[in-house]
Amino acid sequence: MPYSWDEMLFNPGKWGTGWNAFFGYSDGTNRQSRNKQVPPYECADVPDEGYPDGLTANLAIDKLKELSQKGKNFCLAVGFFKPHLPFVAPKKYWDLYEENAISLPSVPQIPKGTHRFALHNSNEFNGYLKGDEKVSLDQSASDAYSRKLRHAYFACVSYVDAQVGKILNELKKLGQADNTIVIVWGDHGWHLGEHRVWGKHTLMEASLHSTLIIKAPKTKKNVKNRRIVSSIDIYPTLMDLCNLPIPEGLDGHSFADLLNHPNNSSWTDLAYSYFNNGISVRVPKYRFTSYKYKGEEFKELYRFRKNRFEIQNIFDPKDYKKVNRFADLVEKGRTFIYE
Repeated sequence: MPYSWDEMLFNPGKWGTGWNAFFGYSDGTNRQSRNKQVPPYECADVPDEGYPDGLTANLAIDKLKELSQKGKNFCLAVGFFKPHLPFVAPKKYWDLYEENAISLPSVPQIPKGTHRFALHNSNEFNGYLKGDEKVSLDQSASDAYSRKLRHAYFACVSYVDAQVGKILNELKKLGQADNTIVIVWGDHGWHLGEHRVWGKHTLMEASLHSTLIIKAPKTKKNVKNRRIVSSIDIYPTLMDLCNLPIPEGLDGHSFADLLNHPNNSSWTDLAYSYFNNGISVRVPKYRFTSYKYKGEEFKELYRFRKNRFEIQNIFDPKDYKKVNRFADLVEKGRTFIYE
């Protein structure tokens, strides 16, 4: 892989290829081979290796042993599929949860004043043709089905959490735990019934808010950091933590100082996201989104309090102070992506 990794390892197991493993079920079949005639979930009484992510964790552990013996610095990237669809995980992780006690989506309805084209009818989810129910913006999932799906998703998260734990335990066994930077992050969030959506592909908080956990030498432990950062900030942060020069011209910025000083006033809490002819700006109390649809421009503004998800579009074209502030930010964001 020129200008990228020295080597790429993957064990597809009984699924044969990475693509099949991505959508694999415990019997070695996958969504493609079964022509989508599958449910979006599965609870199988199998070991961790009964699904691809267990094989990936084992592969990572073997590679860590090899790399640690060389006495050189290394970078190992380990990618897990779950909790991506289908929501499949070994039974022991399902058993961690009592389905009847699982909460329902906190904001199950379409936010007031939100344009429907800002959302979607969960087509990827509905592509699993053996699902218990079809969902759409006009038809919410029943409470029972919502709990089942959220149960499945939580099981997947716990399954992957266990795989990450295996790798961290191996670092400890090898004596490398205190000398290794560990970054755990997800590429996006996921609507679990919020706004009647089951999926990603929106410019809403549920879709854009993703996992980011960092453990690094000489940084504080157990710091819950509520600052706003972007995925493009991870690379310069990693360079900073490794005491390597940060290349010029990057759009991201190092947030390494926030790991020890989460209240650093010099950091700008601002993140841009782009999708489907829309641009969204997230600041501590607000999300502002501008969409272009059929030649018109639509604007939405959401204020965040205790509940992080959008409840009502409060954009008021007569509130010139907010309009001008966010209009300026959107223009900067457009410059950011087009340049």
